[in-house]
Amino acid sequence: MSDTDSPDVTGDELADSLRAIAEAPPLVQALTNEVTMNDVANLILHWDALPVMADSPGDAGEMAQGADAVLFNTGQVPEQKVEAMREAAQTAADRDIPVILDPVGVGSTPTRKSVAQTLLDEVSFTVIKGNYGEISALAGVEADVKGVESVGDYDDIEETARSLADSTGSIVVASGVEDIVADANSAYRLTAGHEMLGEVVGTGCMLGATLAAFNGALEDAHAAALHGTLAFGIAGERAAEMEYQGPASYRTNFHDTVAGLDAEIETASLELADRVERLV
Repeated sequence: MSDTDSPDVTGDELADSLRAIAEAPPLVQALTNEVTMNDVANLILHWDALPVMADSPGDAGEMAQGADAVLFNTGQVPEQKVEAMREAAQTAADRDIPVILDPVGVGSTPTRKSVAQTLLDEVSFTVIKGNYGEISALAGVEADVKGVESVGDYDDIEETARSLADSTGSIVVASGVEDIVADANSAYRLTAGHEMLGEVVGTGCMLGATLAAFNGALEDAHAAALHGTLAFGIAGERAAEMEYQGPASYRTNFHDTVAGLDAEIETASLELADRVERLV
């Protein structure tokens, strides 16, 4: 990607993306895990998109006939859910709609690694989103994933994300203290978010849902990944500016902030130039 082809990441462009979701709400089909299903569904709705959680064989492929984006979350990987993912992926491919992969916990067990590799072999994903450890494990480099958490140091995460993007043809979002959004030719470092996001189970799953909502509404997958990741982080910051007593009340603040973010995004003068750094 040349500089002239780079997606715009101004406050105005981010506001335009939020309006695009609200003006033509995409139907987002999420095949996700039961631990975070309610939060995923609600966050899709709070971005002004339409959630549906059709994840059974038969129903999954049929529902994808009307979806605008499909999200796969491998937080739980029973055989019937993997079968449903395959059905939905085939329908998505036939209809040329985006499919987002959130490979939760890949690298922690052989089963999760096998499921993720099977999906990568069979599905052309528009976006792959994971924490530093998950992205590193998918890319075949050393990773330390305990349960669903990334631990260890990942000094070369930008190069790792680009490598995975190159081998898969996907936009790769590596989430951490700083987020990386990469394709085969470029990598951006995004500085947005708040430490309280790490105190709430499921915020990673909710970022995957966010990327599905943005990709369901926008034609440019790279812009959708950049804008969705930024909007998510900014919402996390705004939620911390509101009164909260701990993780539970912060979680409520976060959902409320996402629901009202579109009205504030332009007037805030976000100074995105300080938050977005193109590395390559």
